Amino acid sequence: MKKTLALALAAVMMLGLFAGCGPKDPPAASNPPAGNSQPAGNNDPTPAGDLRVDVFYYDFSDVYISTVRASLDEQLGSLGIKPNNWDAAGSQPTQTDQVNTAITAGSKLLIVNIVETSTSDPAKDIVEAARTAGIPVVFFNREVADNDVINSYDKCAFVGTNAPDAGHMQGEMIGKYLVDNYDAVDLNGDGKISYVMFKGQEANAEAEARTQFGVEDANKVLTAAGKPELEYYDSSAATKYLVDTNGKWSAQAANDYMVTLLGSYNKDNNNMIELIICNNDGMATGAISALQNVGYNNGEGTTIIPVFGVDATDDAKALIKQGNMTGSIKQDAVGMASTILTLVKNVQSGAALMDNTGSYTVDEGVAKIRVPYGVYDASSED
Repeated sequence: MKKTLALALAAVMMLGLFAGCGPKDPPAASNPPAGNSQPAGNNDPTPAGDLRVDVFYYDFSDVYISTVRASLDEQLGSLGIKPNNWDAAGSQPTQTDQVNTAITAGSKLLIVNIVETSTSDPAKDIVEAARTAGIPVVFFNREVADNDVINSYDKCAFVGTNAPDAGHMQGEMIGKYLVDNYDAVDLNGDGKISYVMFKGQEANAEAEARTQFGVEDANKVLTAAGKPELEYYDSSAATKYLVDTNGKWSAQAANDYMVTLLGSYNKDNNNMIELIICNNDGMATGAISALQNVGYNNGEGTTIIPVFGVDATDDAKALIKQGNMTGSIKQDAVGMASTILTLVKNVQSGAALMDNTGSYTVDEGVAKIRVPYGVYDASSED
């Protein structure tokens, strides 16, 4: 009997030994080995919690981008997805390294707010990395090239605005406001409006369009009403704008510029800047802060210098409601996030990246979805 039990125990031990030497379980689907992607033609849905989504932001400090991030986090969370958010802090080499790190860690979807917009090379590098890994890439907010980037890969798309629209809408809003309030804005009574333009970044499609059309379209409205065109505060300046040299579209940059300007261009010198146009609301709030420090734009009873921005951020909307900022062009952060979410759902379900986008405005011949702008002023509803 003892011999039989001993033989049985030995058999069990041998089976356990063989089992321990067998193949290991494969890694979890949410953290696959680098470069491991579903084979072509596999349309099986992936459980939402198993879909690793990496989102790359050009700079967390950008106010508008922060609102997109908050909305996208919330909407992805409703699908059971907790995204991996990456802050490039305005550095393209940093962002490129982050993308490669995420791919190595097993990312299944790249959502990229590209840093560098003056050349297509960084976006092309990211597309090539995504293609090699066999995963989709969605660029958003900051424009990338059609053929060199989006059309170069069938799993690539862009979600953003139509860049010129913000400039056209801002310019028209400025022109109409000035026609209705010309004498009040013309502080020195010379029959002309002196302005300064704060530009967010050189060679950025949105910045270029807003800088150009914000003035051109205002002038069209003014001249149609028999008023002279706007005059840049410094007639000798080679460029008719002041740019954030760090490319951050920041409140600090506009505030620093405005503080310096107010030392020379002020009411006492009879050459006060009478209009401030900004590429975004961050720069607008920075300019307003400088004005408020010297007694302007502090509500009823103080002189209001018209300030216009783009984005309709919460801070800007509050200033507009208080009467301390004149208007903004709404860039819909929630709409941007929900449009991106449509593409995320397609990836999760195994559908083609651009499926279910028939209700959106899509460019002809290229996978670019356009989220519309809107006007925001004191009469707007939140």
